Amino acid sequence: MTSTCKITPIATQLPRSKAPLEWAVSANGILFTAQIPIDASGQVVAGGIEVQARQTMENLKHTLECAGGGMASLTQALIYVTDRAHLATVNQVYAEYVASPYPNRAAIIVSGFAREEMLVEIVAYAAA
Repeated sequence: MTSTCKITPIATQLPRSKAPLEWAVSANGILFTAQIPIDASGQVVAGGIEVQARQTMENLKHTLECAGGGMASLTQALIYVTDRAHLATVNQVYAEYVASPYPNRAAIIVSGFAREEMLVEIVAYAAA
């Protein structure tokens, strides 16, 4: 069966991943992205959950802007953290970036990430 869905990569200035992935793609009017707390050199930022949450949100904001939208185009966010106690801080930082009407959202506690120094990751969907 041949798919008629065309996946289009979104060009960002985020560092190239060593893994086989794009930071964001769009298809059928939906933007798909996953963001982590990396800086311009591709390193996970140090400094704890607040610094990592802020870097992750900055990367998300940058990606949405590169796709021609912005934070207002965000429709759903899935927030993954390694410690339930981190959710209050992530919520505080997240609230600085979103406005009403708020995107749909879920928060999930996980045992860890591919990069063990990471404390947070956000999977997001937006109108493309």
